Amino acid sequence: MSVIVREGEADLGVLDGRRVAVVGYGNQGRSWALNLRDSGLDVSVCVRADATRDAAEGDGFATLDLSDANEADVLCLLIPDDVVPTLPLAPRADALVLVASGYTLAFGRLDPACDVGMVAPRMLGPEVRRCYEESVGFITAVGVHRDATGHARARTLAVAKAIGGLRQGALELTPMQEAVLDLAVEQALSPVLRRVSESFVQVMLEEGVPIEAIVTELVLSGEVERTYRLVRLEGGAAQTLYHSPTSQYGQLSRAGRYDHLDVAATMRELVDDITSGRFADEWDAERDSGYAQLNALRDRAMAPEILAFEADLRSKLGEGSLGS
Repeated sequence: MSVIVREGEADLGVLDGRRVAVVGYGNQGRSWALNLRDSGLDVSVCVRADATRDAAEGDGFATLDLSDANEADVLCLLIPDDVVPTLPLAPRADALVLVASGYTLAFGRLDPACDVGMVAPRMLGPEVRRCYEESVGFITAVGVHRDATGHARARTLAVAKAIGGLRQGALELTPMQEAVLDLAVEQALSPVLRRVSESFVQVMLEEGVPIEAIVTELVLSGEVERTYRLVRLEGGAAQTLYHSPTSQYGQLSRAGRYDHLDVAATMRELVDDITSGRFADEWDAERDSGYAQLNALRDRAMAPEILAFEADLRSKLGEGSLGS
């Protein structure tokens, strides 16, 4: 069974008088810095002299260069995984280095000799701040990669509590477990969901259903989104009764019609690329190439005609059409 950590198990007092450096001021960095400060911690932001520094200073933070983070007691590295290995990091032996993703620790891209931990919110960066302000918090994955001082877990949990990451409970995971789960959602689950949606659109078009109606059914109406909200709040089984008897019968009686498709075999291949480190090596090479393939994939996925169609449809249907 997984270990679930609650707020009462963490003590902010272990960080009294400690200097916390937030490295990076993007989606996660800004939210963490604001939440840590509002929890009473001594926070500085370490960023390059660019727009992120201006944003941090605008929010009232003292800003420092990246290398200045090495003097802090706690270093929160809140920048993209592929950039972390390029940082000029040399933390003190008694410091704690924290990451918001297990990736760099799991695949050996980061391994300082001090305390090293993971506080990985299961939440988008801006929502980390909103959930804190709403006092609801969010679920977090927490773990200790190295305990050099004997205080790594206590300090890691204190930071998790300070950002609001223990209010709904936290799962203790190893960095490898967190990284495999996170990457597998992105690489093994998301692509097959995209393929299923594309196949559904194709079949509906063949039946003469307008594309606008298909997109509305899948996305714009919000029905799918709100159904998954009920799954989150009440459970997958319990929410079944909110569907009509016709819907219930159709879903449950046809559930086995795809059993002949060995989706799991392809998923295992993709996950093996993750666990073996092959994907991490591939991503390093992509970074070193200047992200050539990523840019090409983005251009194809976000072609101007696709963006224009989506914008136009949202202006006519759904919440984006209100008041028009």
